[in-house]
Amino acid sequence: MEDRTIIAETGRLILRRYRKEDLQDLFEYLSDEQTVAFEPYKAMSLAETEENLAWRIGTDEMIAIELKDSRKMIGNVYLGKREFGALEIGYVFNRAYWGKGYAAESCEALIRQAFSDGVHRIYAECDPLNTRSWKLLEALGFRREAHLLQNVYFWKDEGGKPIWKDTYIYGKLAVEK
Repeated sequence: MEDRTIIAETGRLILRRYRKEDLQDLFEYLSDEQTVAFEPYKAMSLAETEENLAWRIGTDEMIAIELKDSRKMIGNVYLGKREFGALEIGYVFNRAYWGKGYAAESCEALIRQAFSDGVHRIYAECDPLNTRSWKLLEALGFRREAHLLQNVYFWKDEGGKPIWKDTYIYGKLAVEK
């Protein structure tokens, strides 16, 4: 019988839906300030991670990335549905597994699958200071389409003023022109 929770497999990874057993592995990276430094949320407590996991289990947009050999869940890829059949991609991985090609491997598989399923465009937004993220996007064949200046903020300073951030926007078409 086919496991409907598995979305794709690569040589080293299983890309699947989240499940309750992922709590400790999810907490391991969502509680790390350095891992979530560029995310629109702060490092989470165990209780906050448990709430967040319930949301992840209930959505098709968050994909858990698991190592085949150890069955450890090491991160996630986000594939959010947007207007005109486009998808937005994002990723967060446990810092202990950075630099090993897992993000690229999982994103490549999901991008290939999305385009073969008829998706026309995939895009990503990232902080220009997050060099690892935009270098990964470029390695995946995404093209930088925009650099938006002070277009977003997630936090405010002690005086209640927004701490504005820039955004890079990257895009990749199913058929490049």
